[in-house]
Amino acid sequence: MMILVLIFIIIILAIAVLGLAVFAYREAKKHGTRAGEEFAGICARALDQTVRKNANKNKALEFIRARGSVSNEDIREYLGVSRRSAARYMDALEKEGKVEQVGDIGRGVSYRAK
Repeated sequence: MMILVLIFIIIILAIAVLGLAVFAYREAKKHGTRAGEEFAGICARALDQTVRKNANKNKALEFIRARGSVSNEDIREYLGVSRRSAARYMDALEKEGKVEQVGDIGRGVSYRAK
């Protein structure tokens, strides 16, 4: 059973890589570049986005530790991001066990470091 699961995962990953390669090829055709360059660019953008997200989460955590308790609005203004991005950062930090949400929903919600 475990071997079937591993084979399934490998097949899914192969399909994802193939899909990314096709996408890179099409983008290369549009821009007059090579597919390898487009593939590298796609990977670089994804990595940059991940690095930026982690940096913002770390900034938010330090901000919370410094202030004690903050709202989503405070995080949004401090980081200069949208409400949704601030909520995603807080959700991720909460799942990681680094912050806890105080309050249920809306403007009454605040976050504090654990």
